[in-house]
Amino acid sequence: MATAAVAVEDEDGGGSQERERRGCEHYDRGCLLKAQQTCEECSTVFGEYYCNICHLFDKDKKQYHCEKCGICRIGPKEDFFHCLKCNLCLSLSLQGHHKCIENVSRQNCPICLEDIHTSRVVAHVLPCGHLLHRGYRCPLCMHSALDMTRYWRQLDNEVAQTPMPTEYQNMTVEILCNDCSARSTVQFHILGMKCKSCESYNTAQDGGCGIPLEQQ
Repeated sequence: MATAAVAVEDEDGGGSQERERRGCEHYDRGCLLKAQQTCEECSTVFGEYYCNICHLFDKDKKQYHCEKCGICRIGPKEDFFHCLKCNLCLSLSLQGHHKCIENVSRQNCPICLEDIHTSRVVAHVLPCGHLLHRGYRCPLCMHSALDMTRYWRQLDNEVAQTPMPTEYQNMTVEILCNDCSARSTVQFHILGMKCKSCESYNTAQDGGCGIPLEQQ
């Protein structure tokens, strides 16, 4: 808490001396304040929410203190559970339905580099178990972060409606699928190459382009 110097008169009435004021205007005698939600003198409420462990003052956001996380979380508390292996509070919808990675939140978001464990921004739990604040693909293992089936079907239509130039129409390329790890040889297309195993477009070129025999 910031402090301010105030002038007070000596007991004998002569002169003045500077001393520090600690706390609100009611504590001119210079005593130290203990952290609490309201002022003992005027009952002013310093915060709708107050944690006497973290000494956090805030607006009411249904916060709760998680002893295992060691910090206050935005609630409501009944909508979350603490995963002991991940060492993080997660939505109840993920209980028994997520891949655990030990102490997964004790790192920075690989996209925005903000500390995930103490961040107020909601972290998304990806199917691969990693956490990040935003994005559609995990930058750590490159797996799709969401169900991309609908988007893959849109890409199917775009690929079908965008024929490649004649010299590339029969060209093939070897690809590696980031979602299922399958390797396959597919027709090259500038918009994307679809995995033959899981039909994902989340793929990467895994070799050079093959030139058709008739063009050699």
